Amino acid sequence: MATQGQVITCKAAVAWEPNKPLVIEDVQVDPPQAGEVRIKILYTALCHTDAYTWGGKDPEGLFPCILGHEAAGIVESVGESVTEVQPGDHVIPCYQAECRECKFCKSGKTNLCGKVRAATGVGIMMNDRKSRFSVNGKPIYHFMGTSTFSQYTVVHDVSVAKIDPKAPLEKVCLLGCGVPTGLGAVWNTAKVEAGSIVAIFGLGTVGLAVAEGAKSAGASRIIGIDIDSNKFDIAKNFGVTEFINPKDHDKPIQQVIVDLTDGGVDYSFECIGNVSIMRSALECCHKGWGTSVIVGVAASGQEISTRPFQLVTGRVWKGTAFGGFKSRSQVPWLVDKYLKKEIKVDEYITHNLNLGEINKAFDLMHERGCLRCVLSTDI
Repeated sequence: MATQGQVITCKAAVAWEPNKPLVIEDVQVDPPQAGEVRIKILYTALCHTDAYTWGGKDPEGLFPCILGHEAAGIVESVGESVTEVQPGDHVIPCYQAECRECKFCKSGKTNLCGKVRAATGVGIMMNDRKSRFSVNGKPIYHFMGTSTFSQYTVVHDVSVAKIDPKAPLEKVCLLGCGVPTGLGAVWNTAKVEAGSIVAIFGLGTVGLAVAEGAKSAGASRIIGIDIDSNKFDIAKNFGVTEFINPKDHDKPIQQVIVDLTDGGVDYSFECIGNVSIMRSALECCHKGWGTSVIVGVAASGQEISTRPFQLVTGRVWKGTAFGGFKSRSQVPWLVDKYLKKEIKVDEYITHNLNLGEINKAFDLMHERGCLRCVLSTDI
């Protein structure tokens, strides 16, 4: 492409400071250095993690920055030593890297990767400890190693999943975060078996993906817990078999669930990021074998608590990041499953806007009836 090796000026939504509307700016995007990939982002979705950082709740949140981490696009150019993708490839940038060389990747025990975390956690690139974004000479921080609220972004090559070019990018962009997180929490982290009883706290995109994963695993009962009863009709389409609104009960929600399930559920999933609900999710699990998975991200400084006896008597408390999926290896597999109609993606998309309407999209995200809003980067 004619832009290779050149600085590209494009539109991006810049978060100049917490809780202030994002501003569409002309941003300069530097060429990729060694081990880096510049991607033309075509579609990006909004996730609650973006709002969490924008709202000032993220201890790693740095401003000004370009948010966004659930997207799809086409490789525009690559830096030296990049061999696994080339210009023209269809890709999903992945905030969870996979280098296949570090202690984490080689362990066989986790999908976490340590290679570029020291840079992505502080909004810069590994090579020179600098940003590839600027506005009139002022550096703009990267976010989660992806920064997809921009028409072009630069990412580390270990954070790029090459996918089937037949996949519609306006749909599979969702496979960069929320849907895999929910499916993988069930399949990889909890390893839910057929016949299990499952409880899901929070029926947003991630919670619904948990329900879908639990249904495909053969769970016998899938109990959805949410304070918005309107969500049940949607949740039924994803596999939820029963619905509980905590507002309808005087007893603690964990006691309600224990009473309904002859002693508790086999697996529970907290998909909100609320530490008191994390406790409820653990304590609604069955004595002796119940497992609770923390999926939601709590605000900075929050701590979880329960009585140690809950664990002594056989319950297990676990967490998951990106559903335990190895990004470069398994995101293409998820895309293939979508193309074979083995997993839902389209059904999570409730709104479509463009990048220039991003502040409206954030407003929608906090309204009833919005699961995922996909933005086209055309302005």
